[in-house]
Amino acid sequence: MENTSLRAIDAIQEAQKIAFAPFVFQATISLRKLGIFDLIFSKRKAGGITIDEISKELSISTYGISVLLEIAESSNIVSKDAENKYVLTTTGYFLNYNETVNANINFTNDVCYKGLYHLNESIKTGKPEGLKELGNWDTIYEGLSQLPSEIQNSWFEFDHHYSDHIFSDALELVFRKKPKQIFDIGANTGKFTIKCCNYNSDINIKMIDLPGQLNKAIANIEKEGFSDRVTSHEINWLKDNPKIPTGADLIWLSQFLDCFSKEEIFKILKTCVDSMDENTELFIIETYTDRQRFDNAKFILEATSLYFTVLANGNSKMYKAEEVKDIALAAGLEIREDIALGEYHTVFVFGKK
Repeated sequence: MENTSLRAIDAIQEAQKIAFAPFVFQATISLRKLGIFDLIFSKRKAGGITIDEISKELSISTYGISVLLEIAESSNIVSKDAENKYVLTTTGYFLNYNETVNANINFTNDVCYKGLYHLNESIKTGKPEGLKELGNWDTIYEGLSQLPSEIQNSWFEFDHHYSDHIFSDALELVFRKKPKQIFDIGANTGKFTIKCCNYNSDINIKMIDLPGQLNKAIANIEKEGFSDRVTSHEINWLKDNPKIPTGADLIWLSQFLDCFSKEEIFKILKTCVDSMDENTELFIIETYTDRQRFDNAKFILEATSLYFTVLANGNSKMYKAEEVKDIALAAGLEIREDIALGEYHTVFVFGKK
């Protein structure tokens, strides 16, 4: 519902901020990369630093520094005192030093920024039209292993930031029934598989993913010395009639289903059901938009949906919990547990009907 209490002067100010948001974003990128934020923060005990002093220390023109700091001041990123000394505001501090913000900024700038220009086209076609800015693939997942290192690092940093911190709690759930064989679907770089092997010396794991991702994951597994307990199975879920082996005690899908459309999710889960027996558990771990305690978390997820639209595949998003649950039930699963995990995640534990 529209906030009718917002005064017109305030509403137009918010509208103008949106109109020039890319300018503020790229100014922030420059302030980070040029070391201006770091320098300003280092001078906080001295009461701040002037443009001339920044120019001298960093060998950057006063003109260049001034245009960046003026828009940053108007955006409440820095503040200036009567002696023209700049300090970081709390917002400025978070923009430069907060781990979550750092992952989001690098992902937006390195992975998404150029591609987002094609969003309107993607909405019309249902295809990731912005992906052409990164490479010639049908989906970003086909090209992940081929991306330039800076872009690839920012993608994995973003992905891992929202998954790694839940692994410790998740492992307790995964191993409570002492599984012997786990299928790690969407194994990515093999991080979860490695965590499992370190956690339990008897576990055997099959990583299931695209060939490019599996090559990276297998190399990481070999480096950790777990090749005797880890196997792999190549798959492209977008092909007709995908198949996975049988024999899993537990199937693990973490931050995976949001990479697919609802129809594709049904196909994936139906394939899993066909490989399960009455004792197999299937874990789905996602960050659902309707399960977030804080508005900024919901905002991040909804922004991430646009990445899926314009760059990843053109037809997926960050889903609501009930959407995924309904698809799972239709695919032949039954819900056994619904567990909150960490700050953002929900675990659904399913069995075969």
